[in-house]
Amino acid sequence: MSEEVLILHGWQNRRPEGHWQRWLADRLEAQGWRVRYPQLPEPDAPVLDDWLAALDAELSGTEPARLTVVAHSLGSMLWMAYAARRAEAGADGVVARRIVLVSPAAPDVLRGIPEIAEFAPVQDGDAARRALTASAVERPVIVASDADPYCPEGTDVRYAIPLGVDFVQVPGGGHLTPDDGYGPFPLVYDVVTR
Repeated sequence: MSEEVLILHGWQNRRPEGHWQRWLADRLEAQGWRVRYPQLPEPDAPVLDDWLAALDAELSGTEPARLTVVAHSLGSMLWMAYAARRAEAGADGVVARRIVLVSPAAPDVLRGIPEIAEFAPVQDGDAARRALTASAVERPVIVASDADPYCPEGTDVRYAIPLGVDFVQVPGGGHLTPDDGYGPFPLVYDVVTR
């Protein structure tokens, strides 16, 4: 069986050409990976339960030992919500081999945007760390800029250190979008394929 990747986009994202996620999907598919890159419902006015249902559907039939999840922005928050709900329900067993969260947004920022406020994490500290790490075989990785307007306190301080995950910092990268210069994004490719 080939490696699998599930790519989760963020708020207002319609999987456009030129986005690093599409570039990553194309590159991995050309190398024989099974690629899942769904359009999540209502990206301009997302409903957490609808996105969670779509995520459940995408995970159906995947092989956790071969699956890498790559999520950007609100997609990262979706994964954290999914991990938290699994933990609350007492689910056991990993869902993926590797989790790569790119540019997760700070809870205060999310709460300040009505369309996405419900994506703000409900767990913090040890509960969030346990939920996230329980979802993957390998230690999760966060890739983020040191200048992300959606996480002004710093992603390392807000997420990487408290969650006890690996952290890759991108100097001056903004929110790591095409507008910030991230069409092709070899760094994420390297993290995914290491």
